[in-house]
Amino acid sequence: MKTLTALFVGLGSIGTRHLNNLAALCEARGWALQADALRSDPARPLRPGAAERLRAQYTDAAQLPPRYDLIFITNPTSLHAVALRAVYGRGGALFIEKPIFSAEQTGLDLRALLPAGQKAYVAAPMRWCGTMLALKQLLPELRPYCARVICSSYLPDWRPGVDYRTVYSARKALGGGVTIDLIHEWDYLVDLFGVPEELYNLRGTYSELEIDSDDLSLYIARYPHLLAEVHLDYFGRGYRRSIELFCRDGSVVADFGAGTLTLPDGAVQSFEEPVNRRYEREMEYFVDYALGDAPASCNPPELALQVLQLTLGEK
Repeated sequence: MKTLTALFVGLGSIGTRHLNNLAALCEARGWALQADALRSDPARPLRPGAAERLRAQYTDAAQLPPRYDLIFITNPTSLHAVALRAVYGRGGALFIEKPIFSAEQTGLDLRALLPAGQKAYVAAPMRWCGTMLALKQLLPELRPYCARVICSSYLPDWRPGVDYRTVYSARKALGGGVTIDLIHEWDYLVDLFGVPEELYNLRGTYSELEIDSDDLSLYIARYPHLLAEVHLDYFGRGYRRSIELFCRDGSVVADFGAGTLTLPDGAVQSFEEPVNRRYEREMEYFVDYALGDAPASCNPPELALQVLQLTLGEK
């Protein structure tokens, strides 16, 4: 039986999701999983079921085994660089949660944080949802003149039962703020169309939410053959997440909340699925990439850092 070893640096909600999905994937493939956690506060309770999946928990990186097949950097964004230094050279492949760094860390030198030739992937789950996969398959047939992107939701509703004022999204010092918290939108735009030639951004805190991070960010971008507008906010009371492409033959709307793709002739294709399915596909990709011979990541740290700098107006 094949045994896969993995280390999780941070086991909050997203780290626990990845741990559960990795465990399910290993079980489906008939593999054994030996998962450890590196935690800053071992007294803090883990999510239900997480402890049972762990072989060991550590508080000191010096005590870690010398090598893991996979290492997941899933602690707060502002601590990613610290985590990368702590596990330097210990992982066959790294999974780094998005965004790769906080806004104040965009000048970090990746060469000092990653060994030469290190396999690494930065999370981009929107690329793996059914609606996005369908849109990408359709895209070669379209000739979009412009794109209109929106991601609008109400931050207090994100984590039921959790005070929104205490989570990293609400705190600029922890890497929060809608500009980089919703970096998914720019990640998939760059995946679809590449890096824009020009980009203009206005952002700030405008609502009555009790946060010190930005809750609104608006963009206009110029590509060689289209313009794009992007709206990101934390205060929309109805969840909206979509991209509308205005094309030669009409509009195409990918509604990621509804899981639908509306074609120029008005036909609606449904790709509704549990949200976790995109994370499962992402995990399948990452494990296959980590254990395979392909040298190139579909979202390497260099590109993820470029997208982060782009969203902040530094490129």
